[in-house]
Amino acid sequence: MYKIRTLDNISQDGLKLLNSNYNITESDNDADGILLRSFKMHDMDLSPSVKIIARAGAGVNNIPIERYSEEGVVVCNTPGANANAVKELVVLGLLLSSRRVVEGIKWVRTVKDDKDVSKLVEKEKSKFAGQELTGKKLGVIGLGAIGVMVSNIAISLGMEVYGYDPFISIESAWGLSCDVQRVLNLDQIMTECDYITLHVPLIEQTKNLMNKEKFALSKNGIRLLNFARGGLVNHNDLKEAIQNGQVHSYVTDFPDCDLLNMDNVINIPHLGASTYESEENCAKMAVSQTRDYLENGNIINSVNYPDCFMGMSQSKGRIAINHKNIPNMLGQISSILANQNINIADMLNKSKGDYAYTLIDVDSDINGNVTEPIKAIEGVLRVRVIKKD
Repeated sequence: MYKIRTLDNISQDGLKLLNSNYNITESDNDADGILLRSFKMHDMDLSPSVKIIARAGAGVNNIPIERYSEEGVVVCNTPGANANAVKELVVLGLLLSSRRVVEGIKWVRTVKDDKDVSKLVEKEKSKFAGQELTGKKLGVIGLGAIGVMVSNIAISLGMEVYGYDPFISIESAWGLSCDVQRVLNLDQIMTECDYITLHVPLIEQTKNLMNKEKFALSKNGIRLLNFARGGLVNHNDLKEAIQNGQVHSYVTDFPDCDLLNMDNVINIPHLGASTYESEENCAKMAVSQTRDYLENGNIINSVNYPDCFMGMSQSKGRIAINHKNIPNMLGQISSILANQNINIADMLNKSKGDYAYTLIDVDSDINGNVTEPIKAIEGVLRVRVIKKD
């Protein structure tokens, strides 16, 4: 029997995937896994029983990744589960930056007491003229799940799309329209495109990605969209770029005090993934990943340990080992199993940065306590026997 703790309201459709082998617990003292959305875990003491934390969403800045990695806890997120919701909001952002709908709606509200609104509208509507998307050039920075979907729908809208991502995955490349033009450097996006949309994670290398130097390369009057992370844009440089006409408008899903006081900025209250469908998809993915790790030892979409998949074990038993990425780990583990007359049927070992993960299927009965001598190896953080006949 496994126990799961939820730290936020998780979609019931997702929780329904937990079968009779699972119970929801109110405490993490005996929880095997934790499901959450935006709950901040930095001040939370984690019970040694917790083996996996699954975030129903993409961002994991609310989770102390390094601390939990040292405890052998796998942290997963759900990339792509909310991609369609964000894609649709990006399309709205493209339209809002092109057609002065927001300004027009605000103005209409100011004339609600006029006796002849229709005549006044016809007289003043030219003040809110915009431009069409068809034929314009869109630069997509970051071609993950969302970037690919945005690129493809922009093609269908008649835009000329330029895509930049030096680390594009094979899966993303397969899904990308052949009509998207590949760009090898960020400067080309800035000089070529009328619209630029950001879809990269916020890391040290991407912080203030859009800055004074990049704005100086751009055409006058670009439309900039940010539905990824607020820190990607330097707000002081943005304000200057808006004032001198380099940036026509900025649409962001991450408002703050600086942006609320700027002209030509459309602030959206972080609605990118705020759809019922998105919450349901994220919950289902998080629950499925949690189950697969607890029941089979498979790691999918981890942010701190390598993804490892060996399907369902058909052997006598499976041993899962979370450990540091250091030399001679496999040799020491194999020696311990050999000393206990346990034969290895299959093995998978992968690493991610400072951490690694080893899955071992054995075709011998697991007699005695095999976990303690493996735990005693320097650098081993957690050992589990997942299946034991």
